[in-house]
Amino acid sequence: MAPVARLPEAPVERRGLSYPFGMARPADGALAEVADGVFWLRMPLPFRLDHINLWVLDGGDHWVVVDTGLAAPAVADHWRALLAGPLHDKPVGRILVTHYHPDHVGLAGWLQRKTGAPLLMTRGEFMLARVLTLDASPEVPADVRAFYRAAGWSEADLGQLEAAGWGRFGRGVSRLPTGYRRLCDGDKLVIGGRSWEVVVGSGHSPEHACLFLASQKLLISGDQVLPRITSNVSVYPTEPEADPLGDWLSAIERLRQLPCDTLVLPAHNEPFTGLHARLDQLAGDHLAKLERLATDLAVPRTAVECFPTLFGRRIAADEMQMATGEALAHLAWLRARGRVDAATEDGVLRFWARGTNVAAAPGAAAAS
Repeated sequence: MAPVARLPEAPVERRGLSYPFGMARPADGALAEVADGVFWLRMPLPFRLDHINLWVLDGGDHWVVVDTGLAAPAVADHWRALLAGPLHDKPVGRILVTHYHPDHVGLAGWLQRKTGAPLLMTRGEFMLARVLTLDASPEVPADVRAFYRAAGWSEADLGQLEAAGWGRFGRGVSRLPTGYRRLCDGDKLVIGGRSWEVVVGSGHSPEHACLFLASQKLLISGDQVLPRITSNVSVYPTEPEADPLGDWLSAIERLRQLPCDTLVLPAHNEPFTGLHARLDQLAGDHLAKLERLATDLAVPRTAVECFPTLFGRRIAADEMQMATGEALAHLAWLRARGRVDAATEDGVLRFWARGTNVAAAPGAAAAS
């Protein structure tokens, strides 16, 4: 294997977390070894969040790739250079994708066809990715329009959704193979003579696969645990009655079973230790938002009308879908636990705290 970057060991402490390599990171498309046989690969993203961390594991006689980056020319070029350079001495033998989002699964099909390696995913993630890549119609379905109108979107907001084009998931995802190898919670994958356990989380996506190496206390966490940003937890038109925040908080409790001094290798930002502290922060942030929201719902509100309480800032047009999904996730959690009621009138859904005198509240006519 060609030489790879060495990250400086200059730990930084921030908000209860320790970053053993500080804020150092490899250049886009370059490998950096973070543990024996575990390599950090950073790829660019054309979004506000401008990068994703991928991981390459030494499998002895082959490489194992964990996540692939977005299907974009620059990312494909980086992969070509890697396959011809640092990874040329042995084949890619397995491609593992943590979940279905385009920055993770985007080049999985392309890389699978290029290398012949099998694709490993959980069933929920693979099937959802397959379904979404097949929906290439730019026309927004009527039930999707109704979903966002019920959440409080204006006609102008809906017009922007139309202008962006609906079937755009596939723009960032190369054609997936017909078949895959299924990952399940608790599966053991032997990679380079070491046993990695599949740890499945949920909430951010249906069956998000993390990888835990107990012998070295390493967790490849994907988007399930991030150090400085919070993973989006949303209700989507594909499953409008879901309770993803309930799934997310349950997953946090399951992840607490891992050692607190585990080195977490996240999909965004830098590797860190302090897993339990970060899980406390993630749970605490959502629980605080839930309490604020429950108080705010003394007045009936749509999901969009809950934005100031949940986010405390103006939501830009390109954030509307994610913000709406997050708001609906918090409202669904409260509703599932009997803390709020809801009703639809004229296609608009409003929520209010249980026990509120809705008839006397401002906005009551729309919610009664």
